[in-house]
Amino acid sequence: MKLTLAQARRIAITAQGLADPRPRGRVDARHIRRVLGRIGLLQIDSVNVLARAHYIPLFSRLGPYPMGLLDDYAYGRRHLFEYWGHVASMIPIEQWPLFVYRMEAFREERDHGRLQRERPGLLESVLEEVAARGPVTAAELDGAERARGTWWDWSDTKRALESQFITGRLSVADRVNFVRRYDLTERVIPPEVLAQEPLPKDEAHRRLLLIAARAHGVGTAADLSDYHRIPLVQARRHLAGLAATGLLTEVSVEGWTEPAYLDPEIPLRRRVQARALLVPFDPLIWFRPRTERLFWFHYRIEIYVPEPQRKFGYYVLPFLLGEQLVARVDLKADRAGGALLVRAAHIEEGADRNVVTAALADELGDMARWLGLEEVEVHRRGNLSATLGRAIA
Repeated sequence: MKLTLAQARRIAITAQGLADPRPRGRVDARHIRRVLGRIGLLQIDSVNVLARAHYIPLFSRLGPYPMGLLDDYAYGRRHLFEYWGHVASMIPIEQWPLFVYRMEAFREERDHGRLQRERPGLLESVLEEVAARGPVTAAELDGAERARGTWWDWSDTKRALESQFITGRLSVADRVNFVRRYDLTERVIPPEVLAQEPLPKDEAHRRLLLIAARAHGVGTAADLSDYHRIPLVQARRHLAGLAATGLLTEVSVEGWTEPAYLDPEIPLRRRVQARALLVPFDPLIWFRPRTERLFWFHYRIEIYVPEPQRKFGYYVLPFLLGEQLVARVDLKADRAGGALLVRAAHIEEGADRNVVTAALADELGDMARWLGLEEVEVHRRGNLSATLGRAIA
């Protein structure tokens, strides 16, 4: 089976839920569940220039919604848990058995690692303290003790908490000002979930690859393996088996040098009408090689690039319109000034300036209102800034 590049784009956008109409009324937990059912997980990142990364993919798909709804869905109702999926992630609770093999593998490695050698007994004492005190942050547990200069300036206590988290003995109960509060896993994960039989590594990999395929619509082995950071060699073997059984369909995509795998349940639409600002950690674009293959769009986050060397800006969001990434804007929430700052705006070659400007102005207005900001302020940097500034004014 062969797909044109345009077909692959439409499949990918549809799979991610970006082609669906946004809710007209109040957004509730059902909408959160629907989005997570499509994309499989939310990446967590600490950058707060605009809003925390895990909140924005929901805005991209649902429009303005109360951020507290996600917190309640994750930590209040326990529908999501935190773990290393695609790096640090919020993951639907029903996927817990798919990650137990990973926790057990880390347990074997970490209990006899560097921390155990340097601070024998600390891992056990941290568990005992959490058991006695309940949900606790690293700062509350270790007070003023700091071991600076290594491990991102983490204290030994923080390192021990993270080690027990990654091995599954502790889980994230909730967050306060984005800081993790840890508790015993049996007090965080619902008992009916913990009672489920964990899956062997190979079966877990197959299930995770099917989740990744559903979220991609169509993707190469490299694309699908990256979604949950499964080793590529193992992913290739499992994908071949999934295609042989008919759960996936092996296809070729125009311009792609590697074979791809299609989720046969994703509909192929003749046209999609998407409109979304995409955070750098949105699952549609977080694997940059696929973004280039799929949209002919070269994208790199420039946070760590010295300011004089930045081409597009510090925190740049691509703008998806229709079936293409048509522009990119460098955004910052000026909470003290009550404004959404567009520090730079660039349009892609060949995009219709008038159409893009009108749609982007509307989307920026929606985002400002969602963030509780009173206005959108466009700075004069980039080849779209003057047009966009006039439209918003």
